[in-house]
Amino acid sequence: MKYAHEIEKRKTFAIISHPDAGKTTLTEKFLLFGGAIQTAGAVKSNKIKKHATSDFMEIERQRGISVATSVMSFEYRDKLINLLDTPGHKDFAEDTYRTLTAVDSVVLVIDCVKGVEEQTQRLMEVCRMRSTPVIIFINKMDRDGKNPFDLLEEVEKKLNIKTQPLSWPINMGRDFKGVYNIHNKSLLTFGAHQKATDDDLIPLPDLSTNEIVDIVGEKDAASLREDMELINGVYESFDKNEYLSGDLAPVFFGSAVNNFGIKDLLDTFVQIAPSPRPRMTDVREVSAQEDKFSGFIFKIHANIDPRHRDRVAFLRICSGKFERNKFFHHVRLDKNVRFSNPYTFLAREKNVVDDAYPGDVVGLFDTGNFKIGDTLTEGENMTYVGIPSFSPEIFKELVNNDPMKTKQMEKGVSQLTDEGVAQLFTQHGGNRKIIGCVGDLQFEVIQYRLLQEYGAACSFRTLPYYKACWIKGESTIINDFIRFKQNNIVEDKEGNLVYLAESEWYLNTERRNNPAIKFYVTSDFKHELP
Repeated sequence: MKYAHEIEKRKTFAIISHPDAGKTTLTEKFLLFGGAIQTAGAVKSNKIKKHATSDFMEIERQRGISVATSVMSFEYRDKLINLLDTPGHKDFAEDTYRTLTAVDSVVLVIDCVKGVEEQTQRLMEVCRMRSTPVIIFINKMDRDGKNPFDLLEEVEKKLNIKTQPLSWPINMGRDFKGVYNIHNKSLLTFGAHQKATDDDLIPLPDLSTNEIVDIVGEKDAASLREDMELINGVYESFDKNEYLSGDLAPVFFGSAVNNFGIKDLLDTFVQIAPSPRPRMTDVREVSAQEDKFSGFIFKIHANIDPRHRDRVAFLRICSGKFERNKFFHHVRLDKNVRFSNPYTFLAREKNVVDDAYPGDVVGLFDTGNFKIGDTLTEGENMTYVGIPSFSPEIFKELVNNDPMKTKQMEKGVSQLTDEGVAQLFTQHGGNRKIIGCVGDLQFEVIQYRLLQEYGAACSFRTLPYYKACWIKGESTIINDFIRFKQNNIVEDKEGNLVYLAESEWYLNTERRNNPAIKFYVTSDFKHELP
């Protein structure tokens, strides 16, 4: 319990949502309130040169979408907040799923106009699997959207979680007048493009007085009183333990682009969000309060600064104290490693740190030692579990458009596929390269980054494969299988044999014909085909 004060101080969470719900804008506002930045970037504006702080890749700034998780740290009300802004686009869901293994809670953003969307449901399923505490922020209240009560009902039904509003909007769209904080019994009146401060909060412990009428008018005061009566009748007092167990989601309303309702959300977040929680390894559960250091790599990113060709591994600290220049045990490689320049991040800005504690995310300069899921300890042989790996669904052959840049192409493809959003396969006994991804947009990002970051021009040729299956069996049986299926056999980056099936029928046929061969859907050989 040496580091109890440091652990208690930390809150590590991710912001997740369907694309375009306002997630990156909300991140900007959090950073503004935390004093980490002075002005917010316009995520989608081409007219302004200032871009969203969390979108640090050139393609993100051009397209106005996030395609990689960004890590940012800032202080707010004596708490150190580690915020992970994730991609919303479904083609980059893998990055988001892995990020959810590195956080202790989540803020889920929902667009009040569109309501609960498909990607939101998928992300919520991952949170429920891990019992991750969720706070919901219903955004864009300055637009005409769905009725707040209908939205709550939709959230409960589609996301399968109990909700409890801790703030309530007074109208929406053009008539939006503000948000009443049910938790603190105060009112924040709305003015477009205002930066809400403590001075703007009007304490309103009793809505039956005429004070509310003077502020919002008779009609809206009556409507708010009626809504509060209904809410108080339906919902019991807020139970923090229910929230921490992942069974209850507090709900806030506001407008991220107008900086509105964000402070209510942030103030409540620092009060109720969990400090670093215990995590499972393949040996035992590790408590954040343990004195000995341990942590795991959940993300790798090549060329965070293209000028320096740096490759950074993101380490989530789970227990003990991480120290600069101290030797730690790399469990998979069974060797000791140390780091002279570990970083904390504000997107592209990096600051060297001397020490870090559970909940912190540290960037480690990596020369190729790390893979996603690697564990570092002070000597104990254990590996953190629950970091998902994925079977690709789309396969394309990589075509080198400039043979003079073959070396750059090979280096670029190797480094970019280490990041975990795409998998590289090489034809068995040949050098034909095939990339496997979950979403089409990933190929566009790889093509763009190969050209911009490595100077290597490529194109892709679509291949008719349906699934990649890692295969295991006795060497003589495997060798026979390879001989008959040579065109379908590739190797992954570790040299493991993979069968690329053209269709479900072909796959089932090969499994029937080769009962002695085991077919796995992921490279960790943990998920055998049923």
